[in-house]
Amino acid sequence: MTPLGARIRQLREERGISLKDMAAALNVSSAYLSALEHGRRGKPTGFLLHRMIAFFNVIWDEAEDLQRLAEISDPKITIDTGGLLPEATELANRLAADIGKLDADDLRALRDELIRRSGKGR
Repeated sequence: MTPLGARIRQLREERGISLKDMAAALNVSSAYLSALEHGRRGKPTGFLLHRMIAFFNVIWDEAEDLQRLAEISDPKITIDTGGLLPEATELANRLAADIGKLDADDLRALRDELIRRSGKGR
């Protein structure tokens, strides 16, 4: 599941909206919406994301949060380490090989450390 998929599901469940009803309102298939929630589809287009924001009728901060989550929710990424330090290539390869072995606490710790060291907030 992607960060965006988890948040969409949370919003939908908080409002008591079925997957089928939301899909119909957005003019997408239930299968697509389910795949988006479960991280089997890439991030939605900007147009669909804006339709989701309107569908949930969220305030500005929540809309910005959904947009931020969409940016970090591509489940099939490619990392180009060409021209970077050898350590960058090693890190990318180790992460690709071992990410499935890490538990939620480890993943959060690595994410938070990367954010801290890169000097970028969420």
